Amino acid sequence: MSHRRIPTLKEALKNKLTKNEMKYLVSSYDVIGDIAVIEIPLQLEKKEKVIAETLLNLHKNIKVVVKKVSEHKGVFRLQKYKILAGERRKEAEYKENNVRMRFNIEKVYFSPRLSNERRRIADQVKEGEEVLVMFSGVAPYCLVIAKNSKAKVVYGIEINPVAHQYAVENVKLNKLENKIKLYEGDVRLVIPRLKKKFDRVVMPLPKGGEDFLDVALAAAKKEAVIHFYDFLHVDEFD
Repeated sequence: MSHRRIPTLKEALKNKLTKNEMKYLVSSYDVIGDIAVIEIPLQLEKKEKVIAETLLNLHKNIKVVVKKVSEHKGVFRLQKYKILAGERRKEAEYKENNVRMRFNIEKVYFSPRLSNERRRIADQVKEGEEVLVMFSGVAPYCLVIAKNSKAKVVYGIEINPVAHQYAVENVKLNKLENKIKLYEGDVRLVIPRLKKKFDRVVMPLPKGGEDFLDVALAAAKKEAVIHFYDFLHVDEFD
């Protein structure tokens, strides 16, 4: 029995958009659990419902279609979304790397595109390591490391109280209470209180992470590994 190939979004919209409109279509999108996040250029705003309904009908696993209506903003790096089709909710249950997470995509920062990076780090963690995750969010790094490595303990620190609450629930959801310790607050204030040094420090804050390097270094053992992220312009690579 041959499986019918699901058409791409572009193919499915061929008869619903004009040739000129098709030029502006952003056909790639992120899927977080059963929520699809799409981008609608200004030129296609009048057709946003058509595009969203088409995507919803294409994939049985998608229950909500939202569009981004702002960039990441503020200390919590939050983004606004508008529901275009499907169920009226912004809470997702998301699975990756043998863990499950629940969170509201508008109230926390989360990127599904980093799932391979989370696994890459987990694969480097050696048995018995004590790991610190700064800016831990809803605990994706903490969970993936705790679940997929033999780390002794993973500490997570998050300043957004809503994200921290989801993280606490996600740790319970994955039955990892004995391997993960979570703290709510500013890393600058929380880390000195821990009075601890770590084998590995993860800093998943691509914008402004350099401002916290001193905190990470102070928390790191002599031979520790620090995972630091930064946005660079192509000309800045050596």
